[in-house]
Amino acid sequence: MSGEDWGRLTYLVILLVAVGGWVAVEYRTRIGFALRTALAWGLIFLGVAAGYGLWNDIGRDLMVRQTISGDGRIEVPRAQDGHYYLTLNIGGTPVRFMADTGATSVVLTQADARKLGFDPDALNYTGVAQTANGTVRTARITLPEVALGPFADPNLRAWVNEGELDTSLLGMDYLGRFRIAIEGREMVLSR
Repeated sequence: MSGEDWGRLTYLVILLVAVGGWVAVEYRTRIGFALRTALAWGLIFLGVAAGYGLWNDIGRDLMVRQTISGDGRIEVPRAQDGHYYLTLNIGGTPVRFMADTGATSVVLTQADARKLGFDPDALNYTGVAQTANGTVRTARITLPEVALGPFADPNLRAWVNEGELDTSLLGMDYLGRFRIAIEGREMVLSR
């Protein structure tokens, strides 16, 4: 430990002795009450920490998803992070994508590729993509049938990203099949 670490440790010990001494003097005749109060605050703290830690998972489940109107328009609300997310049905499996008009192709995360029955470790990563995070290798695959609402497209070319990717990307190879309009806080897709 360095001298600075010893100084911090000494400060924390003095602070702990001061607070502990105050609690001991204040609650000397009511130790049971002090322990119950400390336990209650500890449980409150744990509950807040657990809620905060689970918020990303809960938030995804509570997010508003795209809706399909009677005239075949697909209305996609803008998420809190400013992006548009769509859920496509690929060969009977729902996959969540972020609409990315700056991406040329449809790009799957390794987890989504695995969910669709592709083994990312067995793919041939011969492609290269330039991303905001640098160059990554990609493997070309073909998705048997991609459906978004009433619109189904067979044999869609896609790529599996070898690098770290949080959400699969829906690029212009697919989005270009639709007329895209931004109306207020919604992206509207139609054919």
